[in-house]
Amino acid sequence: MQFDDFHLDETLLDTLKAMGHKTPTTIQQQTIPLGLEQQDLLARAPTGTGKTASFLLPALQHLIDFPRRFSGQARVLILTPTRELASQVHRYACHLATGLDLDIAIITGGVPYAPQEKALKENIDILVATPGRLMEYLDKDLFDAQAVEIFVIDEADRMLDMGFSSAVQSIAIQAHSRKQNMLFSATLEGGGVSKFAQTLLTNPVTIETKPPRSEKAKIHQWLHLADNREHKFALLCNILKREEVKRAIVFVKTREVVASLEGQLRQAGIDCAFMRGDMEQKARFQALGRFTKGEVNVLLATDVAARGIDIDDITHVINFDMPRSADTYVHRIGRTGRAGNKGTAISLAEAHDMRIVGKIERYIEQPLKRRIIEELRPKHKEARPPSKKKSKAKDKTVSKKQKALKKKK
Repeated sequence: MQFDDFHLDETLLDTLKAMGHKTPTTIQQQTIPLGLEQQDLLARAPTGTGKTASFLLPALQHLIDFPRRFSGQARVLILTPTRELASQVHRYACHLATGLDLDIAIITGGVPYAPQEKALKENIDILVATPGRLMEYLDKDLFDAQAVEIFVIDEADRMLDMGFSSAVQSIAIQAHSRKQNMLFSATLEGGGVSKFAQTLLTNPVTIETKPPRSEKAKIHQWLHLADNREHKFALLCNILKREEVKRAIVFVKTREVVASLEGQLRQAGIDCAFMRGDMEQKARFQALGRFTKGEVNVLLATDVAARGIDIDDITHVINFDMPRSADTYVHRIGRTGRAGNKGTAISLAEAHDMRIVGKIERYIEQPLKRRIIEELRPKHKEARPPSKKKSKAKDKTVSKKQKALKKKK
């Protein structure tokens, strides 16, 4: 199948060719035809499989087929959980819309209000926004959602994790004239996304893609056992200094760890950029810019700060701190191995991390191979997480005592 088979406007096809997009990915093949028919969609789309074009191409075709007669506010509204993802979607939409004479705007937190308020007073065809800042303008009557015809929610699972459920639903209620809704999520497991979808979508078509090997992230995953934090830092430095580590994201749990680790790496002769959740938007973009331009090849980040990072040539993801949940691990390693490229995910685990390591292995349905760097061989054996059998035995003992007491009574 080719993009020509979707009967898209010639301007869109020319732009796709100029951008080097020849063959639609699996998620695009399944969603674009339905999107063009204005079906509501609930789609599971793993990172790096081309989901952004899956909703942008039908939206752009709709604007071409039904041009507006009068200027006004957004006809297509795309909500993303983070500023970085909003910026990437906005940039990609502007590229795809080359030659279409459409007004595409972006509204996010962390930037001055005045330029955004000015943009909202002008014509907007497509608006890409984060829910928090958009709700502020909605409450101030500076944004009117009644003109929205197509409503898109990107990374719905992350949206829920970040507590944006009520804001998204409030915006959806205001956009009561919408003709089509599309919800994309990296995971559909659990009831959260499904319940979210029920309140927003009307008779949606559910699509869960299993990309072929050519599109799948080919991520090699393994784990190094660390005796303590000092040993873990030595392992990190050894890995980052290897020639094959061209561009790496190092994940940590807290912004405090980001600050201390950044200083330690500098002392070790490893230059890096960093992103924390409390940074100003300008500083975040500067850090990401240094990383993407190759000024530094290491980016330190917390999970909150790294959401929405979409860079195709990240060779390594390193878990300096193990994540708190298995699905967060999957989101982290999804930063590498994108668009069919190979990637590497390395975890550094101390004894207290072995419980979450077990959960991750069960979640991804494969063991994380243990590897050893000879000169940094761990002194201790692998710790085993506490067994649940003991607690069950205790429960049985308690229940037996309770039964005995009842008999006496």
